[in-house]
Amino acid sequence: MTEQQPYEVVRRFPDFEVRRYPSHIEAEVSLRGSFERAGNAGFGPLVSYISGRNQEARKIAMTAPVIQEPLTEGVHRVAFVMPEGARSETLPSPSATGVTLNEVGESFAAVVSYSGRWTESAYRRRVEELTAAVLREGLVVAGRPRYARFDPPWKPPFLRRNEVVLPVESAG
Repeated sequence: MTEQQPYEVVRRFPDFEVRRYPSHIEAEVSLRGSFERAGNAGFGPLVSYISGRNQEARKIAMTAPVIQEPLTEGVHRVAFVMPEGARSETLPSPSATGVTLNEVGESFAAVVSYSGRWTESAYRRRVEELTAAVLREGLVVAGRPRYARFDPPWKPPFLRRNEVVLPVESAG
């Protein structure tokens, strides 16, 4: 079974939950393209990195979710969370152009889960709904929303686990 990024649920609200994510490392790429194209195009270089196409030719376990974050119009960041306990100094250096390692500090985020296809319209609708619910509960948004995909593309859409993750200042 694929290792999943650890988190702690710190508070539940009617429409979402707030999680605390511990510090972790992400391997990431930034690229231009549509929402759907960026998610697919970013996957390849990251899979290559964890499959041993790196400076040390060392494999790294696959984890879930795959994260996608729109940065600007037409530019997206796609990232794999590295296995729990991974440190920058112990991970192999990327050899593929564009793959970088990013240290992410502890954070809080409001999260909503849903099933279905990986489409920009579904993502944007959930972002709007989650943002409205977060503000209604008096929480403060602390960053850009991101999309988390937990399942492979061959899994039927109605069985897929998708999430919208919205950084917030605290659990409220």
